[in-house]
Amino acid sequence: MVAGSVNDLSRCRSHNPEAWPGPERRGGPAWSFEIGDGPVVASAIHSGHDVRPDVAEWMEISDSDRLREEDPLTGFWTSVGDSSIQVYRSRFEMDLNRPREKAIAIDPRDCWGRNVWRERPPRRVVEQSLAQYDRFYQEVAALLDGLLERWKSILVLDLHSYNYRRGGPGTAGDSMVENPEINVGTGTMDRAFWAALVDTFAAALRRQQFRKRALDVRENVKFMGGHFPGWLHTRYPRRVCVLSLEFKKFFMDEWRATANIHALEELRIALRNATSAARSELTRQGGPAR
Repeated sequence: MVAGSVNDLSRCRSHNPEAWPGPERRGGPAWSFEIGDGPVVASAIHSGHDVRPDVAEWMEISDSDRLREEDPLTGFWTSVGDSSIQVYRSRFEMDLNRPREKAIAIDPRDCWGRNVWRERPPRRVVEQSLAQYDRFYQEVAALLDGLLERWKSILVLDLHSYNYRRGGPGTAGDSMVENPEINVGTGTMDRAFWAALVDTFAAALRRQQFRKRALDVRENVKFMGGHFPGWLHTRYPRRVCVLSLEFKKFFMDEWRATANIHALEELRIALRNATSAARSELTRQGGPAR
C-alpha cells in the first residue's frame, strides 16, 4: 500500500487564483468556492481541520480525536465538479451540516459522547462562530442563485466520509451489511421527482471498478443526508438535486491518520465517471424543472 499522512495529503489542495475565498482568519480562509462553467457543484463541508485560536483555547478534545471525526481528504474529490466548495474549518468550530442551534456541539450527546470543551466557550466565541455559519449559508445561496441563472437545474455532490472501526485500532471493521463503501443519501429530496438523475448516478457509480472489482454502493443505508442538503432542497426543491455521498473510510486508516494514495485516486476517477453520467442526464433532460 502506498500511504501518506492525512495532514500531508490535505496540503495538496489546489488553489485557483480565481477562487472565491471565504472570510480570512489566521492560517487562511475558512472556505473557498471555485466557480466553473457547468451544472455540477462538489462540496466538502467537513473536510477542514483548522480552528480559530480563540476557539482552540477552550477545546478539550485532542487534535487526533478531532481529526478522526472529521472527513479528511474529501476535498480532494471536489475536482469532479464544475464548481467546488471546500471548507477548511473543523466541524468542531461550527458544523455546517447541522441546524444553527446545533452547529456548536456544546452537549457531548451531540458529538458521539465526546467532551469537546474544557468549559463552555464564552458567548463572544460562540457568536463569532455562528456569524461565520450564517455567512457560509449566505454565500452558498449567492453561488447557487448565480448558477441557476445559467442552468435549469444543478446537481450538488455533498461529499463526506464515515468511521467504521469505532471499537479501536486493533478491531475489525463494523459489519459490511450496515456499512456500504459508498452510501448515497437521498432522504431530504423529492426522490420521485429526481429519480432519473439519482438512478443514473448510482448505476454509473456501481459500474466503476475499484481494485478490479465493483464498488459497494447503496442508498440510505447508513445516512440519509443532513441539514445542508435539507436546506438546499427546501430553498430550491425542483432546481437543485443534492446527493449526500458518505464514503466509508476504507481508503484510509482512521486511527493512524494515513491514506492509501492509489485508492484515493481510484475513488476520484470512479466518482468523476459517475458524475459525467449524471451531467449527461441533466443535459439530456435540459434540466428536470423546465
